[in-house]
Amino acid sequence: MPPAGARVVLGVGAGIAAYKSCELLRLLTESGHRVRVVPTPDALRFVGEATWAALSGEPVSVGLWDQAEQVPHVSLGQSADLVLVAPATADLLARAASGAAGDLLTSVLLTARGPVVFAPAMHTEMWQHPATQANVSVLRARGAVVLEPAAGRLTGADTGPGRLPEPGELFAVALRVLARGAGGLIPDLSGRRVVVSAGGTREELDPVRFLGNWSSGRQGYALARTAAARGAKVTLVAANTELDDPAGAQVVRVTSALQMRDAVTAAAEEADAVVMAAAVADFRPERRAESKIKRSGGPPAPVRLLANPDILLGLSASRPRPGQVIVGFAAETDDLLGNGRAKLAAKGCDLLVVNQVGPGMAFGTSDNEAVVLAADGTQTAVPRGPKETLADVIWDLVAVRLA
Repeated sequence: MPPAGARVVLGVGAGIAAYKSCELLRLLTESGHRVRVVPTPDALRFVGEATWAALSGEPVSVGLWDQAEQVPHVSLGQSADLVLVAPATADLLARAASGAAGDLLTSVLLTARGPVVFAPAMHTEMWQHPATQANVSVLRARGAVVLEPAAGRLTGADTGPGRLPEPGELFAVALRVLARGAGGLIPDLSGRRVVVSAGGTREELDPVRFLGNWSSGRQGYALARTAAARGAKVTLVAANTELDDPAGAQVVRVTSALQMRDAVTAAAEEADAVVMAAAVADFRPERRAESKIKRSGGPPAPVRLLANPDILLGLSASRPRPGQVIVGFAAETDDLLGNGRAKLAAKGCDLLVVNQVGPGMAFGTSDNEAVVLAADGTQTAVPRGPKETLADVIWDLVAVRLA
């Protein structure tokens, strides 16, 4: 967990999404962190200074000459445990990448000695413009974490990538960066593309029934969230979850095992690492009834099952990129290490996360415990704790192998 009372600078760019940062500020302050809000002058056109001061309980710094005796353009950046910019507009990203220091926020960015996270928000065309993408690449190369924006409704009738992620997800990213302490200074997955699968697949029997499992997707989402906080470009293939999209992840939604296979295989073509955290059905019905199976017709005919493709085995065998790291999950009810080692050998993956499932364990919970088995014979035990903690251990082991 991050240290209590961390010092956070919340930078606010001049975008309509600034209103969302009010909720982000509330989450940060209510969790015990001291937050100084530094809006750009034009950001105050969207949310006023009094709102930021009331929510933070701290003075709001805007101009280079405000409280000049405290030298805020230097002291705020030097003392911050985290600088989080949300929303980061196209103009603000451009000025940060160029090293401009024309206002207090860009000056703070130049003096920051802790981790810096940008949460972009702008129209799709502005995000996709080569100039913006070049600025993002420069900032990432310098060690900043620049999250991928969410896709969805923008201002007016426009939709597409460029939406600010939800405040709760940005808060979760902030906590992960703070929890890594000095390690948060180096986004060790920066420049890496990773694929994570999450949730439980469903195999339809008829229009209203399916074969499924109890997976909530929480562990896969924790993996996606922590990878984004460590600088990775994340594709999350999610099956039947009800969770908010993790900040910084591109989410591909699927239902069945075959859809999961196709989506993961396509995304893996450009990935440095693939983590198969989803609970994928081993079997599917041979045929799906076109209409609801009626009870009044008496007991239905036995359901014949077909084997689904083994996605993990296929990924391990193909590895479209040299040095690609493949991670599997094994949900076991007994003989964890014996079954885990057998599965690791059979699947051919680099790492296998073995966890025990049952009432109150793993599925649907906010915590987890596991043993991570490696193809080189080593094993890493992770005691019960938040799923984000297990996720960070997994990425630590992946990062070592990628390096």
